[in-house]
Amino acid sequence: MTIDVVDQQNKKIGSLDLRDEVFGGRVKVDLIHESVVRANAADRRGTHAVKTRAEVQGSGKKPWRQKGTGRARVRDVRTPLWRKGGTVFGPRPRSYDFHLSRKVEKGALRAALTQKLLEGTVIVVDKLSLEEIRTKAAIEMLQGLGVEGKALLVDVHPENKLALSIRNISEVSLLASNRINARDVMDTRRLVMTRTALEKLQDVLG
Repeated sequence: MTIDVVDQQNKKIGSLDLRDEVFGGRVKVDLIHESVVRANAADRRGTHAVKTRAEVQGSGKKPWRQKGTGRARVRDVRTPLWRKGGTVFGPRPRSYDFHLSRKVEKGALRAALTQKLLEGTVIVVDKLSLEEIRTKAAIEMLQGLGVEGKALLVDVHPENKLALSIRNISEVSLLASNRINARDVMDTRRLVMTRTALEKLQDVLG
């Protein structure tokens, strides 16, 4: 597989050969699904909580004596059986993150990139840089590349000027090549990568 390399004005300046053993295989959707589920789980805040009978407000005094009243026995007003009592086995603060093996994560990213390459939504540029911190310049660069809607920019070492210029552009994000995962790749309409970033990912995923 060969992909064109363009400059920031979308003019072809070369090409890049992609190895078939990396991007030429079957797209394993199950690996992508596992990676996306793990990334979503890791983003969950997990701050939900309810009060147990030890935490709700109320006296610990026994409301009435154990026997002789004809009513059910009760320990205190904080019992979970009563209104405004504690909650049994309710949600507590926790982390939903779980571990996936490095092999699965690499396979998922490889499959996601392969899918985007097959769809023709990957743009490879020689560099991603701006001369000044200016949102208008970033918008003009994206328009010159034919990028519309949700986009992900990937570089080995993202330039600070570019990062500051696109932070006010909705649906456009910039990530380092060693920070992306399958969810980042699949959750975008256009994937703009520098040549060095794609070469580095090809070596890592190979």
